[in-house]
Amino acid sequence: MQLEHLTVGLDERSYSIWIGHGILPCLPDALREVAFPRRVAVVSNPRVMGLFGEELIGNLRDAGYGVQPITVPDGEQYKNWQVLQGIYTTLIEQEFDRHCGLIALGGGVIGDMTGFAAATFLRGVPFVQVPTTLLAQVDSSVGGKTAINHELGKNLIGAFYQPRHVHVDVATLRNLDDRDFAAGMAEIIKYGVIRDRDFFQWLRQHREALRRRDPQALIAAVKRSCQIKANIVEIDETEKGQRAILNFGHTFGHAVETLTGYRQYRHGEAVAIGMVVAAAVAHRLSLCSAEDAAALKALLEAFDLPVTPPDFPLQSYLQAMRRDKKMHEGRLRLVLNRGIGDCELRDVFDPADVFGPVLATAPGGPSM
Repeated sequence: MQLEHLTVGLDERSYSIWIGHGILPCLPDALREVAFPRRVAVVSNPRVMGLFGEELIGNLRDAGYGVQPITVPDGEQYKNWQVLQGIYTTLIEQEFDRHCGLIALGGGVIGDMTGFAAATFLRGVPFVQVPTTLLAQVDSSVGGKTAINHELGKNLIGAFYQPRHVHVDVATLRNLDDRDFAAGMAEIIKYGVIRDRDFFQWLRQHREALRRRDPQALIAAVKRSCQIKANIVEIDETEKGQRAILNFGHTFGHAVETLTGYRQYRHGEAVAIGMVVAAAVAHRLSLCSAEDAAALKALLEAFDLPVTPPDFPLQSYLQAMRRDKKMHEGRLRLVLNRGIGDCELRDVFDPADVFGPVLATAPGGPSM
């Protein structure tokens, strides 16, 4: 069994990431290593609980942990205050106290919501991430961003709250449907674009192995993605500066999700569209060559990801982006790629002048 170890170095909030194939049964060992509480709640959705919950809960109970399962509805549209309240209610009714812990078993929705519940229940209890989607394994489970959505925008209510441990078993990806797998690949591709040209080229060369979900290729891709994110989070934990580069493609992508009610696109699919739009903006500003923008689009398409914005008026996109967390004193802060392997933050004072020409030329894209 191959087991890779990483550490997110944040002084007293540092934590380990275990990455491997078939390592779900090792979770009790990881919990003991970080002195995790012996009474835990495992939060998941019905599908993931059905696939992995019985095994995970059984392993925990065999290792002496008291376990309370909590099942919440599946889908981004349920990452809201009402469902969060249900988690609190169960914890209170089952008399959980500050000496308990939460385990998030699932994708980004479960991880975000469980993390926020942990950050706020009794003013904070520890939690562990056990991500079962590729997107969560390489993105949302690492870095401590927790949140729920508001009807006016994505992830507007949340907290920075680091997990005690992240446990990544790529074997869980065998049950992932093709769209969810591709959505995770969008975030992996993002890391190559913003930080590592060699990794971007590696992804191009290994795309068929990744599409086959080859365990070795997956472990390598997940490890490099997590390492890049960990390196950035260690420098800027609460996104006061450099960490914002992780939002490449997200500003426009979040607008796509908001305008479509979080139902039409997976998060990674929306980010894929956002990255193509961002690269087009970067090209117009002479930060990115047409060839590099085309290479990004081609790699996204190689994983069957959407690359064309849905047809909404420009003003609708602008209004959605104005509500984004990345607004700063009335300016929209964009992450723009400098070719492949580097990027920069740029403040935009008139987003209409920036996005209007790009969206007007997108095939089937938004109207003015």
